[in-house]
Amino acid sequence: KAHTFRGNAGLVVDTHPDNHNNKITCMIVGHADKIRLQVKSVGKDGKVHIESDSHLPQTLLGNPVTIFSEISDTPGKYRAIKGGTIEALGAIHFAPARVRSGDKGIKAEDLYIELGIHGDRKQEQVTEDLGLRPGDSVLMDRPISRGVGKNSFQGAYLDNGLGCFVTHELSRMVADNSNPKNRLIKERLRCLFTTATHEEIGRFGSRVLAQVFRPDVLIAVDVNHDYVAAPNVGSKRFPEIEMVSALKEGIPLQPDVVGRDTGTDAMAGVLSCLDCANASIGIPIRNMHTISETGVTDDVQAAIHLLHASLYELALRKDLGGFTHPDLRLAEIIATIPNKS
Repeated sequence: KAHTFRGNAGLVVDTHPDNHNNKITCMIVGHADKIRLQVKSVGKDGKVHIESDSHLPQTLLGNPVTIFSEISDTPGKYRAIKGGTIEALGAIHFAPARVRSGDKGIKAEDLYIELGIHGDRKQEQVTEDLGLRPGDSVLMDRPISRGVGKNSFQGAYLDNGLGCFVTHELSRMVADNSNPKNRLIKERLRCLFTTATHEEIGRFGSRVLAQVFRPDVLIAVDVNHDYVAAPNVGSKRFPEIEMVSALKEGIPLQPDVVGRDTGTDAMAGVLSCLDCANASIGIPIRNMHTISETGVTDDVQAAIHLLHASLYELALRKDLGGFTHPDLRLAEIIATIPNKS
């Protein structure tokens, strides 16, 4: 059954909507919302000033966008205005010397959408003739395309289109009854394959869904950084996560160290005051929150199979009685490097 909701555009595909009392409930969450671009105001010169939120302003310049605006006399219907590009300052000739040299960057408040408006009534052409208004959504026009590197691809909004894709491909895999592992998974688990909203502004969608369904286990599927390829981060001692990492038991996996908040929907359990086991899996990408996010197919496939193996392992448990926290008093004390010869 597919559950929908009044307060958000989330979607939950439920393997056992009616008979789930004796089953472990596992929620797998990918978030469908994109980092925000919104119309902030329209100037008298016809420029559409925007709120860039979590984007780096410099990475937006020159990119084509589509503006979605609700038609005022037919609420619920939208028009899509294409052909605009994100700009700032007008030209390098008008930029301060430090911006021209690269010593100083573009400010978020400098960003606007250039629609090529000219003539009389410039502001009215945008606000009245086109019907744009503050709050209208803006999306970057950048479909996913193949990269030069083997099995690589790039485009806007891999964060978190990849998490949604993995979640739904996992549901397709579990639906295959010809695999005995899937039959055991559905016999012992209630799986909630979830597409959440509002992650980028506070995990608001997933925490509502967690409270509604109260899962025993919640796994967020999101993206992570390719730390090896990221410039100027070596001195920060990030873990050496990179796209297509070393294989372990046939599935690529590397841990990332997060001190407090994972920044993903894995926090939905605790944020909704729910006692459940939480985990997050991140697919490493490059250039996060830009128009050219880059990933590798191998990592996407690995995430699907890793989650499937996790569901099967969970199904073998029958219940959550085996879930315990480690007792470090029982740790083996090692005073010297063990001799492995």
